[in-house]
Amino acid sequence: MVKMLSGAELYEQYKLLMQRIADVRYASAVLQWDQETYMPVKGAEGRARQLATLTEMAHNLYTDGALENILTEIIDKTDIDDVSLANVQLTLDELNRQKKLNSTFVRTLSETVSKAFNAWIDARKKNDFTLFQASLAELVTLKITEADLYGYDAHPYDALLYEFEKSMTVQKLDTLFDVMTEPLKEIIAACTNKNTDDSFLHQYYPKDKQWEWGMFLVKELGFDLAAGRQDISEHPFTTNFNAQDVRITTRIDERDFANMTWSCIHETGHALYEQGLPPDAYGLPAGEFASLSIHESQSRLWENCVGRSKIFWQHYLPVLKKYFPSQLEQVDIPTFYQGINRVQPSFIRTEADELTYHFHVKIRYEIEKALISKSLSVKDLPVAWNDLYKKHLGVIVPDDNKGCLQDVHWSHGSFGYFPTYSLGSFYAAQFWAQAKTDIPGLEAQITGGDTKQLLLWLREKIHRHGKLYDSEALCKSVTGKGLDTTLFINYAKEKYL
Repeated sequence: MVKMLSGAELYEQYKLLMQRIADVRYASAVLQWDQETYMPVKGAEGRARQLATLTEMAHNLYTDGALENILTEIIDKTDIDDVSLANVQLTLDELNRQKKLNSTFVRTLSETVSKAFNAWIDARKKNDFTLFQASLAELVTLKITEADLYGYDAHPYDALLYEFEKSMTVQKLDTLFDVMTEPLKEIIAACTNKNTDDSFLHQYYPKDKQWEWGMFLVKELGFDLAAGRQDISEHPFTTNFNAQDVRITTRIDERDFANMTWSCIHETGHALYEQGLPPDAYGLPAGEFASLSIHESQSRLWENCVGRSKIFWQHYLPVLKKYFPSQLEQVDIPTFYQGINRVQPSFIRTEADELTYHFHVKIRYEIEKALISKSLSVKDLPVAWNDLYKKHLGVIVPDDNKGCLQDVHWSHGSFGYFPTYSLGSFYAAQFWAQAKTDIPGLEAQITGGDTKQLLLWLREKIHRHGKLYDSEALCKSVTGKGLDTTLFINYAKEKYL
């Protein structure tokens, strides 16, 4: 006689298998982090193979049938709680999606990503897109195949968007960008070319002193350095191996103080979210972030709503002057605040002001759609990029590094990611408005250098829920309604007009 396992016993089997899969995935993430920070150049070929093997192993563990058997048996059990049932259902949904990809494709995609990343690094060093072109073309072909394998109703790009924001489609994004374009243009027109002095940002700021300042700043914001670290990379990013091991990176330009400071704040926003996920849900949906839009809401909230606010710098500018007395001695708070919020069309997305920023995102979105629908070929990408920058931002792109080579995302195969930056900013403004309502005296606290209550609020309202809510449901639970872009426009008008 075969003993029938209870739901609780089956759930423990499910949990153990999910944690084993997570072990393999996070081991792969460690190798990727090393690849972008410390790996010697000659290690690239071996690293591509190692990453491909681990990615294939994780995919096989997920799709070989054992997990599916457990899930289908659990789903009808009545002796597990709602959170456990939600974990099971979310895993089953993702499993059904991943079964559409075979292990050979998964391995090939991983190997191609590794090679593309190294080709991107080389192209960046030589400021030459043609050195990245072949790898990117190969990657685009694979992403088109991936979209076909996943399937879609209206546009192949929808299948790729799902990975980063499952509720989003091309139709919805087209409408969203159309609705936001005119209000943003009006605010930008009213702000651009004002007599704003930001020359103090472009003095000489020594690398070592910037590093000291950046490390001080991330600790001040609540980043737990016993559960993470910061390093230097070509493009700032955040990765994690569990909630107790979260890594961030930054980059330093000795002639652009803003480059490091706000990348530190941005990546710390991501890291605080990762460190706030429940550690006991390791490997389960409840221990993962809700979506990339919500992830970006956390980084954009800290970077812009807090990190570019006057109240924040009323406390931190005097502290900053101790690090850079000669550069900032004559800079008062109004000058500093206006300088760091100068609205001016520019080349680099990560250095853009928070208004023109959304046209940087729109341009990448339009290019990605065109690449995936085959209406744009990779060889024509630089020309398309430069034309869109002239059309939307009125700037003439001088070279590839200030143009189509500036972002790491395509070398990672992350097609569908860029729209989440704008979505994240819109969610951030809504969460910020709610936080100011929910936390008595929040702005006074920040003026005094205390952001602890804001972090605790984010932990309670957003971080602890993991993936148990999708973006819209989470937004409703926090603010009482779904995404409302008028709150971002109101925020922008209040701040800039």
